Order: sequence, then C-alpha cells, then structure tokens
Amino acid sequence: MSEMASAEDGYTIDDLASATHVPSRTIRYYQSKGALMAPEIRGRVAFYGAAHVERLKLIAQLQDRGLRIDAIGDLMKRIDRGEVDLAEWLGVEEQMQTPWGSDQPRTVTEAELYEVAGVKRPGLLADLQRAKIIERKGDVFLLGSPALLQIAMRLESAGVDLDTAIGASAILRKHIGRAVADLVDHFVSRTKGGQLQVREPTKLFEALRTTGVESVRIFFAHEMERALRKLVSSGKVAALSPRKSKAK
Repeated sequence: MSEMASAEDGYTIDDLASATHVPSRTIRYYQSKGALMAPEIRGRVAFYGAAHVERLKLIAQLQDRGLRIDAIGDLMKRIDRGEVDLAEWLGVEEQMQTPWGSDQPRTVTEAELYEVAGVKRPGLLADLQRAKIIERKGDVFLLGSPALLQIAMRLESAGVDLDTAIGASAILRKHIGRAVADLVDHFVSRTKGGQLQVREPTKLFEALRTTGVESVRIFFAHEMERALRKLVSSGKVAALSPRKSKAK
C-alpha cells in the first residue's frame, strides 16, 4: 500500500511502521502505555490514520526531551480528555528545564583553566583532577563547575586545603539535594491534593526560581549563625585558634 493510499484509506500496523520508521512492536507497546490511541477496527484488521502518525512524531519529540514512556502515556491521556493543553504544557516543560543559574559545565584549555581559577601553582592540575573538579579530555579539560572552582580557590587562599573544601561541598550537595527532592514532592502532593491551585504555571515557576535561591541563602545564613553561636558557647573555639610556638 502506498503512503498516500494509506493516509486516505488507513494504515495497517505494518504500513504505519514503514511510514513512520517505528517498529510494529514499539507501536503496540505505545498503545499498551496509553501513549498511542487505539486503531479503528474494520472486520478483523486494525487501521491507523494520520492522527496516529502525528502522535508518533509527538512521542518521539517528547522522548527527545527526556520523558519516559509512562509519563508520555499519562500526558497523552490527559490531553485526550481535554484536561491539558499541549502547547501550554510544552511551554511549562521548557521553562522547567531552563537552568537556574549561569554556572554550567564547560571545556577549557590549560590557560583558560588557570584564568578561571585565578591562581597558578605547582600541582594544581593534578590536585583538581584528583578532586574530580576537572577531567582531562585530550588537550583540554572538562570543568564541571567554574563557580565551585573559584570558591575552592578562594578558600585555599584563606588556608583551607582542597580536600577539606571538596568535603564541605559534598556535604552541602547531599543535604540540599535531599531538601530539593522533599520540596518537589511537597509541591506535587499539594497540587494533586487540590490544596495548591496552579492557574498560571509560568508565573509560578518564575516565582519559585527567584524565591527558592533567596530562601536557601537566608536559611543557610540563619543556621550558620546558630551553629557558630553554639560553637562559641561550647568553648571549642579555642581549639581552632592558631597555636603559639613554645619558647625554647
């Protein structure tokens, strides 16, 4: 059957697979997950139409965006029920994947790396590779976080060795990661339960982007002040003071 004839009269599953380059087995799998609507049955043969071709294209686009087939199936069901507008959802999804900061991985030369670090000392490259801050890629280096490299170098200039700085970074990442996961679950749960009505998703995410970062800064400052006051009252600050050398 030609593609034109198939579009007018309907595709069999093999015709649809040929026209869309999606294997028949995959088409059936998409149907089982609710991502692809059921075909029209004529006699004993299932026929697919132009809408199925467009849906398969959309599924491929959503997979390219990183969505799993279960999530795509749930989204398609909501779209088919008229609960979600696809164009609006794509806009929200795109905004959700927008970076929250300008600190992104980049590839740098050795000279550029020293420039970002703001310092050039013997053994620095080896130390940064050992700490997994950078990774050598032939003649260049993959720098995971330029901002964290600069922070580590500022701490080193204040007397904090690289291993201690990296350990502190790991502690922050672990606890902030857990807090972020809990916050996402909290907002999702409140939305599903109806307590949180999201009427303007774009406006909501923009507000979360600005207030979220600021909230972390505020809470960190408060908790650090509390912890330092506790350290002072415990008398342990003396152990942190530089030791005087004994007179001979």
